[in-house]
Amino acid sequence: MEKKEQQALHPFVDWFRSSSPYIHAHRGKTFVILFGGEALANRDFANLIHDIALLYGLGIKVVLVNGARPQIEERLRLRGAEMRYINGLRVTDAAALTCVKEAAGAVRVEIEALLSMGATNSPMSGGGIRVVSGNFVTAQPIGVHDGVDYCHTGRVRRVDAEAIAKVLDSGAIALVPPLGYSPTGEVFNLSAADAAGAIAAALHADKLIILMEGGRLNDSRGRVLTNLIPVELERILKRRPRMPEELAQQLRNAIGACRRGVKRIHLLERRMDGALLKE
Repeated sequence: MEKKEQQALHPFVDWFRSSSPYIHAHRGKTFVILFGGEALANRDFANLIHDIALLYGLGIKVVLVNGARPQIEERLRLRGAEMRYINGLRVTDAAALTCVKEAAGAVRVEIEALLSMGATNSPMSGGGIRVVSGNFVTAQPIGVHDGVDYCHTGRVRRVDAEAIAKVLDSGAIALVPPLGYSPTGEVFNLSAADAAGAIAAALHADKLIILMEGGRLNDSRGRVLTNLIPVELERILKRRPRMPEELAQQLRNAIGACRRGVKRIHLLERRMDGALLKE
């Protein structure tokens, strides 16, 4: 009996021992993790939260940047309105901005609630995770382009890296919604990918992890691309002009973040269970 029990334990013991170099290597490092609002609508979203909590528990400093597109579009449908896209950019009028703020608030509360779980015999037991959100991103309007006024759609002007660093140093997770604020008190609808790239660069993050909805990047032979440098990724963008705009935007921001000092960028398929841990 004792010999059988020892044999049964070996795979787990070997795995646990082999994981220790990764734990030591990543403790104290800063990860910026981007995921879309589609993740929240998925029934497996709790598993993603558990994996994020595990990274946090291993001593990794975590910044979460979330999108909210499905939640925004649902509110627009209920109001009989729509989000217009022109030249790949969304136009956020006053009605759309109301929906953006409502959706961003609801998504934030849902994420905070899941990170607050701590039931006994659950993956979150004893986690004690604190989550801090705030006006970390200063934005400016995109303005008028080719005769189109993009209204309350904005771009990142500045990231308060010092404030985010203080949140991380206090032992909390920083949660950043796809919103930016101006010095005059205006609110702007931002691309979550733009925000994540700017935040990762401002923090000199060790990793920017993008959980993509659009699947994997393949070469011309259908093989999955696993290691790329910015120049190679730029070539892919030029060769595939019909790539979905959201995916193209994520890739452009990955290139920008890499060139602004982010050490590693991971493009993961969000629907793959455990993608964060497998990477």
